[in-house]
Amino acid sequence: MKAVVYTKYGPPDVLQLKEVEKPVPGDNEVLIKVHAASINSWDWDMLTGRPLEYRLLSGLLKPAKTKILGCDIAGRIEKAGKGIKEFHPGDEVYGDLCQGSWGGFAEYVCARENELTLKPAGITYEEAAATPQAGLLALQGLCDKRKIEPGQRILINGAGGGVGTFAIQMAKSFGADVTGVDSTCKLDMMSFLGADHVIDYTQEDFTRNGKGYDLILDVKTDRSIFDYRRALCSNGIYVTVGGKTSRILQLVFLGSLISMTGSRKLTLIMHKPNKNLDTLNELFESGKVKPVIDRCFPLSETAEAFRYYGEGCFKGKIVITARNNNYS
Repeated sequence: MKAVVYTKYGPPDVLQLKEVEKPVPGDNEVLIKVHAASINSWDWDMLTGRPLEYRLLSGLLKPAKTKILGCDIAGRIEKAGKGIKEFHPGDEVYGDLCQGSWGGFAEYVCARENELTLKPAGITYEEAAATPQAGLLALQGLCDKRKIEPGQRILINGAGGGVGTFAIQMAKSFGADVTGVDSTCKLDMMSFLGADHVIDYTQEDFTRNGKGYDLILDVKTDRSIFDYRRALCSNGIYVTVGGKTSRILQLVFLGSLISMTGSRKLTLIMHKPNKNLDTLNELFESGKVKPVIDRCFPLSETAEAFRYYGEGCFKGKIVITARNNNYS
């Protein structure tokens, strides 16, 4: 089969389309014909080897454990290993493989049963592949710490990316007043998705405009936690789901202390892969949420897809698809 492989850390140019051995499902695994996979920030970090702590997941000097990136996938089950109970050959599935083998940027991948759920009939493979990690981070970030009440003011920092585009739609479905923060090129798209207010971070600092928010969902985590605390209203809560490692460490070490000394809370959400995928399915089927896809690239152009990702002005998700490939 064909797969996009990398054997050293670096820019997208290190990605190579190669012929590799087709995987064989073990017990409690299924073999999936991959129809689509999407790029997440974690893929970028693993590709570049930066921050350096990500090398602990794959290899200190070069990739050793994970040589085929891609954890968000959608496809059709071709073969089921022993012990598989819920799925059968022919089932259309999607899920996040970050706790397993990764390997989504390939024609085939193996996955454990608990990493998958059935794909709703009403969404495409591309939409399904764009969903697991970003959609669940948005859902968990909005709902895991406190129930959202209609009329609450919610700010989403980094609202134009994968997590943020899901979060805007989810927060609006809960009846919240939503403010989206991102770059100039994403403002119109955020408004189209339902954001009541949009802020261009290059023109305005939302932590110093005098407004307070009941919940700040942060995808960027690029400011001091004291700045975020200032932007919270009384009893407000700040939740981060990703961003700069130095800022996240600051939150880990100081956030709980600040939370204990006042009514404002600052916390970190640890991604729980595939938890509540059924809830996402319900949101899809009700029409309340729709994945936002900026561009689709064929597998043969995965390196170009990563270059586009690295430019930073993509809206929603970037998807690698089996369509338009002469080997699909």
